[in-house]
Amino acid sequence: THWGCDTSNCGTCVVAVDGEPVKSCTMLAVMADGRAVRTVEGLATDGVLDPVQEGFMQCHGLQCGFCTPGMMITARALLDRDPDPDEQTIREAISGQICRCTGYTTIVRSVRWAAEHGGATTDTVTTGGAS
Repeated sequence: THWGCDTSNCGTCVVAVDGEPVKSCTMLAVMADGRAVRTVEGLATDGVLDPVQEGFMQCHGLQCGFCTPGMMITARALLDRDPDPDEQTIREAISGQICRCTGYTTIVRSVRWAAEHGGATTDTVTTGGAS
């Protein structure tokens, strides 16, 4: 997980709380007590990349890497809700996050790649702690 602006503007600190993307700088730790929290570090399972991570790698969805953790968590949450999102849906999902490098095109392409290559997941996250 990445710490960015600390004012909820950039979205780089996004984590999944109970499966929904949340800017972690807007939450106190006590607010996460008893809830399922998943960070970008928890996307890979047993050394196997999540399709979202693979998509960002295959489609160059990152450059400087600053926004990448938040974008990946947001993409995972989107694909868990909608395994085949169109471009507009992807753009709406990531609209609360800032990327100054890619112009969002490669990020959208990365999420589409993940959708086309088994983007849906049934992974569960344990409640009460960070992944």
